[in-house]
Amino acid sequence: MPTPDRATPLLAILLAMLLSTPAMAGLPVHTLDNGTVRAGVTEAIGGRLLSFALAGQPNFLRVDEAAGDPAAPVDARTGNVAYYGHEVWAGPQKQWWVHQDVNPARKAARAVWPPDPYLSLARYTLDKADRDAVAVTGPASPVSGLQLVKRYALVPGQPNSLRLEAGAINRRGSAVAWDLWFNTRVPGDTQVYVPVAGGAEVRTEAADGLAPPQPLVADGVLALEIPAAGAHARRGKLFAQPAAGWMAAFRGGQAFIIQFALQPRSAIHPDQGQVELYQDVDPAHPAAGLLEMEVHAPWRRLAPGQRMDAHETWTLLPYAGPATRTAHLAFLRAQARTLALEGL
Repeated sequence: MPTPDRATPLLAILLAMLLSTPAMAGLPVHTLDNGTVRAGVTEAIGGRLLSFALAGQPNFLRVDEAAGDPAAPVDARTGNVAYYGHEVWAGPQKQWWVHQDVNPARKAARAVWPPDPYLSLARYTLDKADRDAVAVTGPASPVSGLQLVKRYALVPGQPNSLRLEAGAINRRGSAVAWDLWFNTRVPGDTQVYVPVAGGAEVRTEAADGLAPPQPLVADGVLALEIPAAGAHARRGKLFAQPAAGWMAAFRGGQAFIIQFALQPRSAIHPDQGQVELYQDVDPAHPAAGLLEMEVHAPWRRLAPGQRMDAHETWTLLPYAGPATRTAHLAFLRAQARTLALEGL
């Protein structure tokens, strides 16, 4: 593996040029590629993961690189820019603007939108970029008090997998309390499965007067499927306490598995679920919709300078079966031992 800090300046520049592709002005993209899977990461717009796909297959993530200007300045007045892809927030959402003084209006309103722009939109420092790993460090946020560090790395011996690591450091002079919140966006025509002990472990919330997500819970698995043609549009959030540390999604010829450390309900802030699914889909145009696959790490109180960490492991596998719950679960059960998927 190359070691950039030992390379000559010229070699370091040439390496960065080789492994970076400007998808648009001001948005560098660093590619991780082992011949089986391929991922694209940028240090701009929050150190965001922009793509993940099997070789020769389309991006599994939903992304809009043209949603805004990545060179635009970021401050406490900045709104959300829907680049999508994968990013990391701090939770709980209801406290996003409560513990700060740099935007008094949002503090007074106890605003629940937008997320901390310093975490999600600021340009991060590129610490490392080669074909195996990308590491970035964000600025200290005056909104949350946190500084995020992220690392995306291919997994040795697991050619279909990518490891995502995030750390949060309290840069304030006083204690803060947050969680690390992984948010992965995929198109609305994606079918998702989460292991749960039963329907009592799931709750839903509607948004904007539309129908909420309508999961099917049976045989220890929650299924969130695409609404049938002619059904009402759905927009809202699903909160779940998973029975095992994974969830899976299917679309096209790819099966996508996210694995994480299972937490007891007591470790997760009561406003949140360890797994959350946000669905915004019109059955007439499901591919144009949005599905967010979200995971919360434990909510923790951090003393000044203290750090907390969390990670996910992503796996993409080729899938050639029918787009049905029965076939999808059979596929996952066939992979359960290899991937250590419990609860199937």
